[in-house]
Amino acid sequence: MDLIEQAIEAIELSESGASFSYRAVAKMFGVDRTTLSRRHQGKTRPRVPAHEHEQLLNPQQEEELILYIERCTSRGLPPTREMMRNFAGAIAVREVSESWVTRFLHRHNAQLNTKWSAGIDRGRHEADSGERYKLYFDMLHSKMREYDVDARNTYNMDEKGFAIGVTTRSKRIVTKSIWASKQRTAAIQDGNRD
Repeated sequence: MDLIEQAIEAIELSESGASFSYRAVAKMFGVDRTTLSRRHQGKTRPRVPAHEHEQLLNPQQEEELILYIERCTSRGLPPTREMMRNFAGAIAVREVSESWVTRFLHRHNAQLNTKWSAGIDRGRHEADSGERYKLYFDMLHSKMREYDVDARNTYNMDEKGFAIGVTTRSKRIVTKSIWASKQRTAAIQDGNRD
């Protein structure tokens, strides 16, 4: 509860009909007298609730989006700003601007932060090509048929699988709690150079 709400509560808890001074109550709680009187009389509302209906996502949807970011962060694949735009756009069923992501991050700055991810090292970058992926999967399917291996009995080639398109450093959105407690898995590229 903020100070203005506490001041309004103090006014409403005073005996009905008892006189009070907005100036005295405002001074006691350290709030602006004009804001206090306007809020108490119902002429204005707090900024956040007053504009909540104008937001792209409602508070519950925003909380779900934060939980999704938390899950992504804990798995070691926190989303980029572009991914956030796609997630929010899918929820809102309309185009989401880049500035929406900035405002979303400001609204939830107690829970969210941005961090730079490490890019893929030069050796892996040079080995990364569509032709090589195709060759790999063609050979994999050929061997699976040859040895009669069921698809459900196949596993990733390394700890990360394929991070297609992730080659350079990028800014990622993370939850502060998971990042600070280091409860996340490794970054997109691990240190194994085999």
